[in-house]
Amino acid sequence: MWPSLAEDRSIIVASTTSTQDSGLFGHILPLFKQKTGIDVKVIAQGTGQALDTARRGDADVVFVHARAQEEKFLEEGFGVKRFDVMYNDFVLVGPKSDPAGVAGSKDITAAFKAIKDKQAPFVSRGDKSGTHLAELKLWKEAGVDLDSAKGPWYREIGQGMGAALNTAAAMNAYVLSDRGTWLSFKNRGDLDIVVEGDKRLFNQYGVMLVNPAKHPNVRVELGQAFVDWLISPEGQAAIAAYKIDGQQLFFPNAHGS
Repeated sequence: MWPSLAEDRSIIVASTTSTQDSGLFGHILPLFKQKTGIDVKVIAQGTGQALDTARRGDADVVFVHARAQEEKFLEEGFGVKRFDVMYNDFVLVGPKSDPAGVAGSKDITAAFKAIKDKQAPFVSRGDKSGTHLAELKLWKEAGVDLDSAKGPWYREIGQGMGAALNTAAAMNAYVLSDRGTWLSFKNRGDLDIVVEGDKRLFNQYGVMLVNPAKHPNVRVELGQAFVDWLISPEGQAAIAAYKIDGQQLFFPNAHGS
């Protein structure tokens, strides 16, 4: 019994909530399908969960943003090869009243330290996502031992970026967000970007085909077609063209540009 053509031309991509919540996939996937006829089903999770989904063989491609974890995934033999795709940056979002007094600073670790010192409310995704890992790294760089510093001011929600922004809006709290999700987020309440532009807030995305030697069910040809398209001039142009209110959300850099 041959599989039907429609059934045969689809892949599963384990990716992050930021690529989904920002609307990027809604923009680029129809273009990819138009070009190749391949349907892409996205499982949007935190980066750690997305990599675990791929480790189990439940995805053909993984498209995430946590370089150290991606390299570990490759070293363990779960990925074929990693390619840079695009970058954006993280921003510290917080209430306009700015209880920690950090607005306008370009020093993200000083801002984190001030939030802790003033016990200003802070929402953490707490979901092992790329954004959560970036946040934990920043606390460490700020010299804050979270285990002993955590208190009612620090709220871990174990959910995606959209949910974290909604919680921060409801609580008038600070939150680390990727810029793409923030730009596409409508329920801002009293929130605004308070710290941006620190080079430590750089946020690189990479893509990998899941290794068929580990998981023979991987749709190698179709998955590779998606990887190739993302890093091709056409895919890179599609990423660059995605804007909200005239602002570009992601900056293609597959070729070091």
